[in-house]
Amino acid sequence: MLYAVGDIHGEREKLDALLERMPLEPDDRLVFLGDYVDRGPDAHGVVERLIELSREIDCVFLIGNHEAMFLDFLGWAGQEHFGGDAFLLNGGDRTLASYGYFEDREARFRLPQSHEKFYQELRLYHQEGDYLFVHAGIHERHIQQSDVAYVLRRSRPEDLLWSRSSGDLPHRLGVTVIYGHTPAPDLEVRWNTPFSIGIDTGACYGGPLTAIRLPDETLFQVR
Repeated sequence: MLYAVGDIHGEREKLDALLERMPLEPDDRLVFLGDYVDRGPDAHGVVERLIELSREIDCVFLIGNHEAMFLDFLGWAGQEHFGGDAFLLNGGDRTLASYGYFEDREARFRLPQSHEKFYQELRLYHQEGDYLFVHAGIHERHIQQSDVAYVLRRSRPEDLLWSRSSGDLPHRLGVTVIYGHTPAPDLEVRWNTPFSIGIDTGACYGGPLTAIRLPDETLFQVR
């Protein structure tokens, strides 16, 4: 089976509880939609758990806008790393604290090697069968196109990581877009089938952490 997991935002305890609740089998695949860091208390622990999980089951890890800000803040180059000037304003201090950034100001800070590898391998999107997985969504200017490959070639990283313009709109892409990034005001799943499903349910704001199993669209949630 195929699963997608919404924005975790440093909520290690919720991640552990969600994984316990999901009836995972060795041949399943999990797609994580990004935003592992910021706002919640244990970004380091979340990434550590995801690295462990990837040794047990097939995982795809997307980059979210919060990883983009974090890595830009740390000086990483790359078109998908940007927004570092807004990192601390968006809960980045809690991420830095979880990594021990403030403990020794004289030492040059480095991520653990396994975490560096994790962040280096994050993807902007994943397409599988009838589904397209992205962190934020497809920009509104592309949603009337019918060629997904063309749209992905033309999409800028800032569109895939930050766009909030098209999540609830119909489109002609021929796939269901599974995305995070934009929790609904009531912190519920954003159903817009067959066009899209938004599964950022505000785990760091007191809402549940959500996973969806595909294609039967069964939800798994923990608070």
